[in-house]
Amino acid sequence: MLFADDTVAALAAAVDLVNSAEDPDTMTEIAQLREFFVRHGYTGSRTGEAAELAAVRAQRAPLRRLLTSDRSTAVQLVNNTLAEHRAVPQLVRHDNLDYHIHAVPAEAPLPVRIAVETAMAMIDLIRSDELSRLAICADDTCEGIVLDLSRNRSRRYCSTACGNRNAVAAYRARQR
Repeated sequence: MLFADDTVAALAAAVDLVNSAEDPDTMTEIAQLREFFVRHGYTGSRTGEAAELAAVRAQRAPLRRLLTSDRSTAVQLVNNTLAEHRAVPQLVRHDNLDYHIHAVPAEAPLPVRIAVETAMAMIDLIRSDELSRLAICADDTCEGIVLDLSRNRSRRYCSTACGNRNAVAAYRARQR
């Protein structure tokens, strides 16, 4: 299934944010939030203050619930998020990006933009019945989320570290 670039970007950002809560927590400093903002190409306002960092961190649990929910629950959570933030989807073009959807103004707080963009991306997964593209990491010691956009749906680990750890363990088990 081919998804729009903004859908892929929003899902990747949401998964990255949720996974930042895994040990070790990688979203504890304003500099880490700034890097997240840049890495995922967010636009619009940003305060760069501790309160914004706390609000973004607070999004991790609700986003985890959304990304790991069944289809009916995901629909309810998406609808609630869009209604709560009075999202009005509009096509926009800015910077070097072609038309894509924004559903809240660029001045909306970063945590609101993250929540709404994730909800908008989830609409595509729900409508195409592709929630299986989101899963929990196959590493027994990890609760990270995997976003599998591969053609053959072969991605099992949330990070290279988890994949490597399991490959080494499997190798060592075979050597015994």
